[in-house]
Amino acid sequence: MQAVSFKQWLARVERLTRRQREQLFALLRPAVGLDQVCATIEQARRVSTCPVCGGHRLHRHGHDRGVQRYRCCACGKTFSALTGTPLARLRHRGKWLDYLERMLDGQSVRKAADALGVHRNTSFRWRHRFLHLAKLDRPALLRGIVEADELFLLESQKGSRKLDRPPRKRGGVARRRGINREHVCVLVARDRTGATFDFLPGRGAVTAAQLHRHLLPVLDRDVLLVTDSHASYRAFARAAAISHEAVNLRAGERVRGAVHVQNVNAYHRRFRQWLARFNGVASHYLPNYLGWQWAVDGRRIASAEGFLRIALGASNTER
Repeated sequence: MQAVSFKQWLARVERLTRRQREQLFALLRPAVGLDQVCATIEQARRVSTCPVCGGHRLHRHGHDRGVQRYRCCACGKTFSALTGTPLARLRHRGKWLDYLERMLDGQSVRKAADALGVHRNTSFRWRHRFLHLAKLDRPALLRGIVEADELFLLESQKGSRKLDRPPRKRGGVARRRGINREHVCVLVARDRTGATFDFLPGRGAVTAAQLHRHLLPVLDRDVLLVTDSHASYRAFARAAAISHEAVNLRAGERVRGAVHVQNVNAYHRRFRQWLARFNGVASHYLPNYLGWQWAVDGRRIASAEGFLRIALGASNTER
């Protein structure tokens, strides 16, 4: 639009009715959202090399829905900042930030889809594409006093075409009492600064071998590991030469000075309460939901732009 025509159009905006202004805002919102998304993409992923051959000689090669494309002089391939990311080929970019706002609020797939005018399958696909890299945004190591404890959830094969067990109607309960192979073990380790790692060692109770495989690589050598009195933790700490203190929860011991697992147990409680709104999630997707909880816990990710940055692989956590 020419500048003169644009000024004349702006002068008439004041005479619009409330209903007309709402319609105008609804039309402009996706375009404004697309501009914000493109700006965030350019900031989070600066293109300097070809993702195919690694060449450094690049030419600008048009735009793809607002995102700059490039052409490699060496191999002739074209690409953009989204090439090779989980967000490549996703459409409706102007609605991404609105969708991420709803993810920060913990909205369901259908509720977010209805609000944005997209199909529920699109909403589900977006959820897990945005979480694919976001769940990996973790600190480098846990330091100081580190609490570790397990959380057990009934294993869910929701969405699977073939079940390896009889179905449980409406969630149901395990066929046997206590912790068994019907439960998925979620191991959570958290230091006193709030830095958190979570792992899915497998089904049933955690073993010392699983602790060596998952927990040991994220612990600083000088940590004090605080756990319950499960034998696997004692065996792991002894073999790894890590300082270890245990609280005997069965004997009613909860706190012994600075030795307790209240911090990690509170995180478990918040995760259970937050997860309940989804009415059951497939165990296959549980790592994504753990990463989602880590992002929203304590408003660690406070904006849709920040969420988009970590969905593109940019770190939001001090390492």
